[in-house]
Amino acid sequence: MKNPINRRHCKEVIFCGFGEPLERFDVLLEVTKWIRRYHNKDVRIDTNGHGYLLHPGREVAKELKEAGVNSASISMNAHDKDLYNKICRPQFENAFESILEFVEKSKKVLDTEITFVTIPEVDGIKMKELAKTLDVGLRERLYSPLIQ
Repeated sequence: MKNPINRRHCKEVIFCGFGEPLERFDVLLEVTKWIRRYHNKDVRIDTNGHGYLLHPGREVAKELKEAGVNSASISMNAHDKDLYNKICRPQFENAFESILEFVEKSKKVLDTEITFVTIPEVDGIKMKELAKTLDVGLRERLYSPLIQ
């Protein structure tokens, strides 16, 4: 059977999905290098921003850039630590602070945006203010409830 996907029309490769792509950081770096070498496509990561918690002592943003990642979309999902902890229930105690660190380091080397899901608990105006303070882009992701 012929491959139904014409990769020549793809503009970008995105690492995202169920789970955190930075958990397999070394694999992500190697695959990115391969994509850039053989296909020269832009590469974006969609991440929860826990890269520095998952890989202490590593220069995550710099390594992403060196491998060929062009941009990072970071799921901030809340405008402050308390709301983030309530909504996301992170396994790390200082997850929100680490996301802020990831944003600061990423924006120096990657095209960086933060995102949030449009749910009632999250104030879109406060998210816009946070993005402005961090000097990064902002993208809203529409909430789609499961139909039961």
